[in-house]
Amino acid sequence: MTTPIDTQLRRGTGAEHSDKRPLIRRRTETDRVRHTTRTKALIITGLALFTIYSLAPVWWLIVSATKSQGDLYTTNGLWFADMNLGQNLQQLFSYQDGIFLRWMWNTLFYGFVGTAGMTLVCVACGYGLAMYEFRGRGVLMGCVIGSFLVPGALLTIPSFLLYTDLDIVDTPSAIIVPSFFNAFSVYLAKVYAEGAVPPELLEAARIDGAGEYRIFLQIGARLMSTGAATIFLLGFVGMWNSFFGPLVFLRSSDKWTVMLGLYSWLKVKSDSSVDLTGMVVVGSIISLVPMVILLVSMQRYWRSGVTLGSLK
Repeated sequence: MTTPIDTQLRRGTGAEHSDKRPLIRRRTETDRVRHTTRTKALIITGLALFTIYSLAPVWWLIVSATKSQGDLYTTNGLWFADMNLGQNLQQLFSYQDGIFLRWMWNTLFYGFVGTAGMTLVCVACGYGLAMYEFRGRGVLMGCVIGSFLVPGALLTIPSFLLYTDLDIVDTPSAIIVPSFFNAFSVYLAKVYAEGAVPPELLEAARIDGAGEYRIFLQIGARLMSTGAATIFLLGFVGMWNSFFGPLVFLRSSDKWTVMLGLYSWLKVKSDSSVDLTGMVVVGSIISLVPMVILLVSMQRYWRSGVTLGSLK
């Protein structure tokens, strides 16, 4: 039998549990807020440190480009001294009859011509591997992926012997023609084509009587414009910063790239009493300008590619 005392104890226990439940919920919500705040603080701190780490070399270049040769070694490297930027630029563009401008032109020419050809070849190869079924496609794709494992330095001697037989050593062709073929860009184009180009659209174009070249140029290439822009930018950055290839295959100083030319100025300091470090610093700043312009001008391709799927 249940006594009134037992009934009161049960009611009291239920009341205590009902009073504790809101308190537990409040504690859980408070812990969740603290955890979220702590996570945000860690993320912001990490991003701030990464930003400082990334921008510190650029800041040092900007500060050092405004200093004279003496201030470059005697003043604080992270803050300005006497403004000497105009004289540094004049000295840079007039040294050795303005050969720095020649190096800049060579790098722009090699970069744009080589990267444009590489983009066209790699986008076409990636499109073909993604859109067509043919015997040996898996083996061919395996060879493309396997070529990632081959270091470029291993191909230096065979490439030099081949270019010597073709009589293109110390010519722009030795830099431009090899850049047309890039296995990673082919793989990137294939992956992008599989997600951006619907096979049904190509079949509809074939039913309407369009040829394969027309389908690729008017449909496939336009749908792959964002991927092609990415391939072009990555290829141009690689061509702009290339050093080993021009060092091996180019002999005449008037055909050098800007990176090889600036390296030769640094080497002068170790071979003689002439110190060209100030001009190397200013030249490094000038060499960043085309990359910034290219990145800003190509933002619209990525923006249009990201928003393409949201339009109806």
